[in-house]
Amino acid sequence: MVVCRMTLMVCKKKRSEIEKKTKWWKLKKEECCEEFRQKLRQALGGQVVLPDDWETTAEVIRETGRKVLGVSSGRRKEDKETWWWNEEVQDSIQRKRLAKKKWDMDRIEKNRQEYKELQRRMKREVSKAKQKAYDELYIRLDTREGEKD
Repeated sequence: MVVCRMTLMVCKKKRSEIEKKTKWWKLKKEECCEEFRQKLRQALGGQVVLPDDWETTAEVIRETGRKVLGVSSGRRKEDKETWWWNEEVQDSIQRKRLAKKKWDMDRIEKNRQEYKELQRRMKREVSKAKQKAYDELYIRLDTREGEKD
């Protein structure tokens, strides 16, 4: 019989700092780009020539970008498992999203009921499609060709 006493240090895993980023990619859209230019000119006081101090100019540009273009949440998007999605599932999800947006805008009971009905229907379709995809996967894995996957 062996008896051992151990003292283990348990360290909590630190979350990485959430870094919010300015949505500079929105400048590709013409209307966002034009609005950014106008706000930047206003922030610089209508000057055509930039101030000599680069730090001041850069900070004004960054601040204007945050106000006009917005800031990301800083969180990573979770990777969703969508390999089994088909056209019906995608259409169903899109209809549900539009109904949710409509309900968020109006907050009418009729829109809420419509959203809830589409949500139930979407869950059923997703469940069926997922089950069908997994059944096909299991059948394929049982064959000779599936052993290579």
